[in-house]
Amino acid sequence: MRTLIVTEFMSLDGVVDSPGGGDHPHAGWTFTEVAPVPEAYELKGREQDEADALMVGRVSWQDFHEVWPTMAEFERYNQIPKYVVSSTLTEADVAASPWQPMTLLSSLDDVAALKETDGGQIQVHGSATLAQNLAKAGLVDRYHLLVFPLVLGGGKRLFPTDGDFAKLELAEQATYSNGIQKLCYDVVR
Repeated sequence: MRTLIVTEFMSLDGVVDSPGGGDHPHAGWTFTEVAPVPEAYELKGREQDEADALMVGRVSWQDFHEVWPTMAEFERYNQIPKYVVSSTLTEADVAASPWQPMTLLSSLDDVAALKETDGGQIQVHGSATLAQNLAKAGLVDRYHLLVFPLVLGGGKRLFPTDGDFAKLELAEQATYSNGIQKLCYDVVR
């Protein structure tokens, strides 16, 4: 069975909305509000090296599918298989995307079936709604969180206030000089 990892930039109050840009009033908060230190992003480089597949929801796909193929820093992500989970996109939408190879999954049952195939890590980037739905369906195996020392007050959260109980086991942690915390948790089943 493949491991499904949800990886997020997150504020201290659990907001994952618009870390690199977007509609949130503080969009781009990972770049504008905390001084960068390279060691805080070691996890992101390691993730790219370890990923066998990338998964996103429709909204993140719309944000990423034309931009990421042009970014040299995402060379490996641009080469590996990618999956978009959506009930509104069509096969034609996905086929027309410059971000290939890309496969449309229309349900969480499709995600569960993908997890049963041979292969390594499937990483979910961004995609707050998808991440919440995957968690509710019991499909998340691990969380990789870079928690920023910010309180954003509002926006999409990784863990909804009406979510289900889950027990997590700390697998890896670090705190960096700029206040970012790396927290990696395995889901306890």
